[in-house]
Amino acid sequence: MPQLSEYEIEREANIARNRALLEELELKKAVEDIVLSKPKAKSTAKPVRAAKRKREKNEQEPPRRQSARLRNVIDPNESPEKRMKREEEQRARDEEERLEAEEQARIARLPRRQSLELSVLLDEASPDEVDALASQLLNLTHTSHPRRVADIDAYTFKDDEHATAEVEELRSKLKSMKIVSRAKVTDDRVYSCAYHPERTKDLIFFGDKHGQLGIWDARAPPEEMEDEDGDVAASENSEGGKSWRLQIHWPATSKSSISSIKFDPVNAHNVYTSSYDQTIRFLSFTTGISQEVFSSDALIHSIDLDLSGHGMWISDSDGGVTHLDLRQHKSKAKRYIVDNKKIGCISINPTRPNFLLTASNERSLKIWDVRKLQSIVMDVSDAPPTPPASSPSGPNNLATHSPTEFDLETVTKYTKSKRGKGTFRGEWNHDKSVSSAYWDSRGRQIVSTCYDDTLRLWDFESRIFASNEAFPTMRPFNRIRHNCQTGKWLTILRAQWSPNPDVYPHFTIGNMNHSLNIFSCRGELITKLHDSERVSAVQAVTASHPSIVERAVSGNGSGRCILWAPQDTEYS
Repeated sequence: MPQLSEYEIEREANIARNRALLEELELKKAVEDIVLSKPKAKSTAKPVRAAKRKREKNEQEPPRRQSARLRNVIDPNESPEKRMKREEEQRARDEEERLEAEEQARIARLPRRQSLELSVLLDEASPDEVDALASQLLNLTHTSHPRRVADIDAYTFKDDEHATAEVEELRSKLKSMKIVSRAKVTDDRVYSCAYHPERTKDLIFFGDKHGQLGIWDARAPPEEMEDEDGDVAASENSEGGKSWRLQIHWPATSKSSISSIKFDPVNAHNVYTSSYDQTIRFLSFTTGISQEVFSSDALIHSIDLDLSGHGMWISDSDGGVTHLDLRQHKSKAKRYIVDNKKIGCISINPTRPNFLLTASNERSLKIWDVRKLQSIVMDVSDAPPTPPASSPSGPNNLATHSPTEFDLETVTKYTKSKRGKGTFRGEWNHDKSVSSAYWDSRGRQIVSTCYDDTLRLWDFESRIFASNEAFPTMRPFNRIRHNCQTGKWLTILRAQWSPNPDVYPHFTIGNMNHSLNIFSCRGELITKLHDSERVSAVQAVTASHPSIVERAVSGNGSGRCILWAPQDTEYS
């Protein structure tokens, strides 16, 4: 019997005392559980490990690690010269592998310029989910949804009594709107939004901070799921309808934020998205394929399409506006530098598409006649020459041919010349940066949003558009105090007109107090949509249905979106 140490002797004594104490307390079961363990010189117990799964017959065994000597078949008797040569070759191979890995990582971070199918855009989605979205988009093409506009003189009254009656009628319809659906549609902060004109459902497209396009069927039937017992029940997120998340722009970082979303104005069967990755792409509902239509060297902040669906205007961070004819190659685009700073918003007049509205960080709102602007190429002798055919950007290499560009000096010189008279039609300077400015559906009014916490409204009579003279006055007829200090972590607030031409003109805008505000075209507050129990974030991005009056949507900084409608909503 091995000799016990002092520690083990004391341990045995403690066990004996504890056993005697338990016997006194008549805890026999506990006494029986106590077993005097025999001392061991050294423990040989091993930790318990999870049982290894049985390897399938067709599963290949991973390669086992080998020493450098065995892997490289090193000769134990090799000379110092051979060893140095071998080590140099190994270092060269390691360096080549490292450079190749870095190049692959760099390519992975670049924008995707190729055409992309839904299965790629949905990434981790199952084939059933891909098919469901493809079917959903294809069903939208069965009906044409051309963009409708109002007459420029619609809803203009000589007396305030008629206007007040229209406002009250609109208020009676909109004040009953409540939260009827909500869901987390995108992974990150909502940057932009567009409401599809389909009347039989509420289908909204949201663009987020990381280039993701969320498609939300807000009133879709609840999804049913089987529980462990095989019973069918609605999922916990059934109130949110159905949504899909498409990684339209790449990489999935803040460098790919979707800044603007527009539907094809002819039939709404294509959706165009602009992104900070300096590209514009469109997704075809017919083919389910996303393609690039334009790329730029500057950040793209806003796009708009004329009613023909052929002409697109683009604004960028370097003070430029670009005209792109979608029927031609992107190399045929023309870019005009019209400002010293970023143009964050651009808007085409829907009834008179030759009038273009720009809002910039230079604290100004400007109106341009693009018929004159586009004639610069014919009237300025120092227009940029066409690159030779042998150059990388020559006509033989249209894929890399940049748009024809006219700098600020050229544009300014032309607008002040006799031939350029009427190019620049009007301007209004704000106290701070103008974050947005849009024409209403009549092409008559403008609403601007500014960092000086003011919304401004303009109203132009139809007769002044027929003249080549500058607008007689650019003074806003109304100013509305509105907190626009969103800071770094919230999307910029933008006042958005309702595109519905059948109702008295009004616009929506988010409120820093977590509500969605609706104002009339005269600047009267119609209603505040809010729910303190269910909404605890700023509804920064808003939109209205193009055909149904009692519909509005909003999105916040977490990607959660809300549909506002009457509780007893029924589709017509």
